[in-house]
Order: sequence, then structure tokens, then C-alpha cells
Amino acid sequence: MEGLVNPVTVLRIPLQFDSATMTTKLETKLQNDGAPDILTASIVQQADRVRNGETGLLPSSAIEPVSGLPDLAGLASRHAAGIRELPRTVMIKLNGGLGTGMGMDKAKSLLPVKNGCSFLDLIIRQVLTIRGRYGVHLPLLMMNSFSTDADTKAVMDRTPELAAAQEGIPAGFLQHRVPKLDPQTLEPVDWPADPEKEWCPPGHGDIYTALAASGILDLLLEKNYRYAFVSNADNLGAVMEPSILGYLATQNLPFLMEVTRRTDADRKGGHLARDREGRLVLREVAQCPEDELENFQDIDIHRYFNTNNLWIDLSALRSHMKEAGGAPALPVIVNRKTIDPRDPSSPGVIQLETAMGTLISSFTDAAAVDVPRTRFSPVKTTNDLLALWSDAYVLTADMNVVLHPSRADGIPPDVQLDASFYKKIDDFMARFPEGAPSLVRCRRFKVDGDIRFGRHVICEGDVHLDHAGHEQIAVDQRYFAGRPSRFHFTIR
Repeated sequence: MEGLVNPVTVLRIPLQFDSATMTTKLETKLQNDGAPDILTASIVQQADRVRNGETGLLPSSAIEPVSGLPDLAGLASRHAAGIRELPRTVMIKLNGGLGTGMGMDKAKSLLPVKNGCSFLDLIIRQVLTIRGRYGVHLPLLMMNSFSTDADTKAVMDRTPELAAAQEGIPAGFLQHRVPKLDPQTLEPVDWPADPEKEWCPPGHGDIYTALAASGILDLLLEKNYRYAFVSNADNLGAVMEPSILGYLATQNLPFLMEVTRRTDADRKGGHLARDREGRLVLREVAQCPEDELENFQDIDIHRYFNTNNLWIDLSALRSHMKEAGGAPALPVIVNRKTIDPRDPSSPGVIQLETAMGTLISSFTDAAAVDVPRTRFSPVKTTNDLLALWSDAYVLTADMNVVLHPSRADGIPPDVQLDASFYKKIDDFMARFPEGAPSLVRCRRFKVDGDIRFGRHVICEGDVHLDHAGHEQIAVDQRYFAGRPSRFHFTIR
């Protein structure tokens, strides 16, 4: 589930400094960095909540399982209504990630994923296709981080027709940055050796603060844009779906979340629930009491997880923020790190974050829709990337990446690459210089050892290629067909 990483737990903070000192130091640090007042107030409030021992725990007695959600197929009658609302809709993509887990130092959205096109290329082409088909503007906004902003703008500037229909709406806005905090005092840390490492992103829950502080929320509403479809840039399954938009508009919903069914692989991930007042909430494993973990992991009881595809009524969002007197008070995430992420011996810090999906509990009439898992296809590892590269996925005329029609079960191949040789993007690309092997008829593709793949490698069924030698070997023009009871091939 996209969302809470490690929700707030009780922190036994020695009272070495009083709350006023903590607040003053936080405010000074943020103000010296040019942070807007709405962000400063929000971060101080979050730190205060943590200091006061807020737990974020949601025991089973406080929630109820969710069932009986409408599904996407049942919303077909709302398609025409969604088309009518497209002229009042914008698309927002979360684009702050660098793909550091894959060894990247640039925006992950610039990574080639299909037919030589990057995530960003495909997003742009999808937007242009919708604009042309329906005669709408459909502005595209990227929420960039300080690390991804310049590279993203450079690519978008190469498509002048994209800017032509933005109606003066910026194609991007910046996610804020906030101070890393001392675990004992919750005061901002100092790191003179590299002051930039004193800062961290505040999680994608910052989208609401960033939209308001940048003036874009007011600008969109002034230009009569009412709705926003928000999703991760690395999730190519998150395409504009008029039926969901029509449901949002005709039901006058302030907030709608796309969820999908949990599988055994999702047992440890978070789930959707209802609180005792009937509001939808997200619960992560860290919010579950230890003696209730079995219940938490029961996917027949708690059936759904958040895809991080969200639909928002911008007018309702602004009204909520006005009533709150600032940024939404979302559940706090306490993320424990070292100040230098690449140096585990450097001092420990905590990073305060929020997740945008948790806004769902702020509205009594928020809703969720059960969507196929095909709308949740994020690329977090090179395993995911290889599946997309392969012929198990195809690129449609609408520039959407979808599973090959022959995969009737709707399940992508299970790819497991040896992390010693394939985890980093440069190593991965060097071992697939001709692209991915054919996986369209492959259920499971596992590689152990250092193998470089050439052209015309075909894998079907369950295939495990194992090379135990110390030298890299090449596999070219080979056919591997395995069955669950016999899928191991030793490569020499």
C-alpha cells in the first residue's frame, strides 16, 4: 500500500528542552529557508503531537472491516457524466522520487519503460490523446521535488503543445522540504559537513499544503477547474477513467480513493477500514496492536488496500482547509533514518511525514471504489521494470501500458532477479542490452547469478535460470519452458 510507512508511536522524549524551545527552533529553521507560514505551522503541530505521545494506534475495537464497495465495472453508467466533467478536471502526478533504490540520481519518471518511452513521455502522450479526443484542456501538473524539478521541466519543455492548453496553469509545483529532527528533542539537526542533508521531503501528504501555498489551488478554482485526479508518476495503470470521474461528480463526493483487493502478498500492508463514526480510514501495521496482527493480516476480513489513485473535489478541499485554519491535520509518520542515508554510522534522525490518502478520514462522505489490480502497477524495482519492458505488456493507441490480452487472468509475470547483479539500474540495463526476454507466456521468471541476455530468449511457464559461476555468461536465442514441478535450469 502506498501510504503510511511507520505511523507515529509513543516516543519517550527526555524533557531536556521545553516545547517552546522546540517550536522556536523549528520555526526559525523553516523561516530562514523561506518556508510558507502554512507549512511552518503544520510541521510545528506535527512535532508537538509526537512530543505529546500521540500513538496513532487503531485497535480492532475502533474500526470495522469494509465490504460492499462499488466496483469500476458497475460505474459504466457514469461514463457520460465523466466526459461532461472533463473540461473541469486536472491531472496531478506525484513526481518527487529519484529512484534511489535502483541507484538513480535523477527523476524516476525519466526512466525508459516501454518502446523507448519514459514514464513522463507516456504521461504526456496520454494527456495529449485525451485532449484531442474530447476537445478539452486537461491541464497536467507534476508535483516535483527540489531534486526532480529541473530535469522534469526540461523534458516537458520539449513538447510545446503540452503548454499550449494549460491555460496559464503551471505544469509543475514544488513539494516542500522540512528539517530532519533529533530523536531526543525533536529539534532540527545540524550537519555542517553537508547542510543539504539536514532536510527531507515531508511525504506526499504535503500535496495539499503545496497546492495552497503555491496559489495553484486558488488559481484552479478561479479558472473553473473543480476536480483533480492524483496518482503516482511511476504507476502506469493510473490513467484517466471518466466513469470514476462521473461517479465523483454525480454523487457530489469530496474525496474518492481507488482501492483494490489484497492478496497473500499484501498481508503485511495496510488496509481500508471504517471508524466507529462510519468514516473511511487507512490503517497500517504499525497502527495495529501486536496481539491483533493475525486479524490485521486476514485478507478475507480486511479486503482492500489503497492504490494511491485519488479523486478530489478541489472546492471541498479548499473549504476543509479554511475550516481547519491551515493544512489538514493528517496522521503523522515517524520515519527513522540516519542523517546521511548512505552512511549507517551517521547520527540517527527522525523524519516527520504524512500520506495524502489519509485525508479520506477528514470527510464523512468520502468514498472508495474497488478497481482491478491493473490500475495499480507501480515500478519500485528492476523486477517491475523488466516485466513492463517485456511483451507481457503492450502499448495501446491511447498510449496506455496494459497487460497483453492473452494474459486472461490479469496477473503480470512474477519476476525475481538476483539483487547482486540486477538491482541497480546501470547493472540491470547492461545485462539486458537487447531488452527483455519474451515473458508473455511466463508465470514466473527467476534469475540467480550473473547472466547477460541477448536476443530471442523466450521463457514460458515457470522458469528459474541459475548460474553459479563467478564469470558472467551470455544467453542468446534460447527457449525455456518450465512447469511448477520442474522449472529450474542450470546455465553453464
